[in-house]
Amino acid sequence: MTDTLRPAAPAVPHAAGSSPKTLKRSIGVVGGTLLTLSCVTPASTLFVVVPDLFGSLGTATALTIAIGSLLCIAVAFCYSELGTLIPSAGGEYAMVSTMAGRLAGWLVFVLSLLVVMIVPPVIAMGTADYLAPLVHLDPSLTGAGVMLLATLAGLLDLRANAWITGIFLVLEVIAAAVVAVLGFAHGHRGAGSLVSMQVAGADGHADTVTAMLVVSGLAIALFVTQGFSTAVYLSEELENPRRNVARTVLATLAISSVIILVPVVAITFGASDLSELTGGDIGSMVTAWSNSAVGTFVSLCVALAIINAGIVMVIQNSRVLFASARDKAWPEPVNNVFSKLGRFGSPWVSTLAVGVPGAVLCFVNLDTLYGVTGVSVTGMYLLVAIAALLSRRGAHRHGSAWRMPLWPAVPVLLIAVLAYILTQQETSYLLWTGGITAVATLYWALYLRPRRDTRWLVSIPEDAQEAEEAREAHAV
Repeated sequence: MTDTLRPAAPAVPHAAGSSPKTLKRSIGVVGGTLLTLSCVTPASTLFVVVPDLFGSLGTATALTIAIGSLLCIAVAFCYSELGTLIPSAGGEYAMVSTMAGRLAGWLVFVLSLLVVMIVPPVIAMGTADYLAPLVHLDPSLTGAGVMLLATLAGLLDLRANAWITGIFLVLEVIAAAVVAVLGFAHGHRGAGSLVSMQVAGADGHADTVTAMLVVSGLAIALFVTQGFSTAVYLSEELENPRRNVARTVLATLAISSVIILVPVVAITFGASDLSELTGGDIGSMVTAWSNSAVGTFVSLCVALAIINAGIVMVIQNSRVLFASARDKAWPEPVNNVFSKLGRFGSPWVSTLAVGVPGAVLCFVNLDTLYGVTGVSVTGMYLLVAIAALLSRRGAHRHGSAWRMPLWPAVPVLLIAVLAYILTQQETSYLLWTGGITAVATLYWALYLRPRRDTRWLVSIPEDAQEAEEAREAHAV
């Protein structure tokens, strides 16, 4: 049998009169959507991640992202059902631990931590490129400064961060809109180019993009809109989580897909030739379509978007680390430190623990980032889909939660597709991710599993309103 957690009993033993530390519910759907959209950070994704896809997929980039977005609908269904059934700051690992066993949940925790710990500093280093029209800065030093700024912002109240990131989000949406308008206005090719499957080769001539290349690119395409999962990390701080988690997840996926995909289509139409499209220098294209002032404005908006992404990712990462400490993933002294809450209700030690190392990582060479991240995201989604397939067993069948349509067909199909995508990834990326997973499994086998009664006991904080209603009903 899998070592799953029973929903009817407390997952973690506590002293008399004590209860698990919980985060303050302070945001609604709008605030949660702003924070979650900021983690998707459409503009920085468009300007930092998409150019790499243009380099390998050419005119097939928009099609690949569209397919990835469709797959993410099924993923979003799984997140919405599990996130409302198990509202915890632990996100994926709390959901998977409860449904598929604590070892599976631990591996999901490691994969999610791998993604969210490495991506922010690498994106932050891109800030220097987009500040270049005004000032030339060292990418590593600039990235470290952005990470430290994001860490300071992460120490604030979550409601304040929702407004800060919301303002930045408006600017990056404007930048994406400018790119879309200019691209469509200077179109050199029609809708047929979106399925022409061509990329410029080393000799400048057109090469055909194979179906296998598109499948391989889907791992990165899934990462393009991956931030919608942040909503489940915020489930302890969302008001009425049983209702608002699903709304936030699905709204974020829909909005972010449009913000990213429309400019990608416009760039595909507007690039003067295949070589320019494959080169992926979106800033130069914008300047060529307009003037240097517009190019500078867009670059500054992207720089702000990267800072915005850093703030939200630090917030997300700190919640994951806080929840892991509360759930006894580490030796007791470490758990006590990481579970501390500050005056604003934020887990301040966990925030520092993810932000400061992120600044240090800006000085490390991370060439394999996107490949490892793509494999990690795909593997994480695969385990979440398995958990969703098991979400209606026993007592969970009658739990208060948003329920996805077409269950169990959706998770079954998603499992098959994601497993196939994994088989098409480069061996080196699979080895890197597999090695990290193997080390995590050893930690589980040698430390966590022998202490299963006192370690890695995933807690699911009870919604206050539901708890009060239950007590009143019992009293009657």
